[in-house]
Amino acid sequence: MNITSFLIYCIIVTFTPGPTNIVILSTVHGFGIKKAMEYTYGATIAFGALLAISAILNTVLVVVIPKILIIMQIIGSLYILYLAYQIYKMDTSGSTVKQVATFRSGFIMQFVNPKVVLFTMTVIPSFVMPYYNEPHILAIFVAIITAIGFLAFVTWVLFGAIFKEFLLKYQRPVNVSMSLFLIYSAIMGSGLVEFMRR
Repeated sequence: MNITSFLIYCIIVTFTPGPTNIVILSTVHGFGIKKAMEYTYGATIAFGALLAISAILNTVLVVVIPKILIIMQIIGSLYILYLAYQIYKMDTSGSTVKQVATFRSGFIMQFVNPKVVLFTMTVIPSFVMPYYNEPHILAIFVAIITAIGFLAFVTWVLFGAIFKEFLLKYQRPVNVSMSLFLIYSAIMGSGLVEFMRR
């Protein structure tokens, strides 16, 4: 097993901007570190659960992946667009804290985030299962990847905390920018771009 390529793949996918990381950044900006960490805990637990599901049910998923991906892309894109709207109106909506900056929202986001679903469905069967099939070894890899994901989320929390003053000064442009990033993520995750290329 090539540990280096495995780690590089995990780090690049989890640390690069995606719907979860963008929401974390926006949550720090709007509601502070405590709320962002609440969201992060939910996201991390769901991330680990998805990895465990992938490891346990890999042989079944191989057969039904195309159907699952289409459904997850549609649901995920709609949910991401909803979050984009919530972030856009963040400074005028008192209910946004309950809707976006929660453990539950962080948890749900992972199950409908095409980037995360694709990653969790591919990392275990591609990098680990060709070399290890024992349940306890798979559990160790699930824990390692979950820890990498948690570190990525916390990095985005810290990034948001460091630049909070800047973000508060330019709240409207930041909210609009974050919303546009989420809309972009929704479009790219929906499969619409690939459909149009055909």
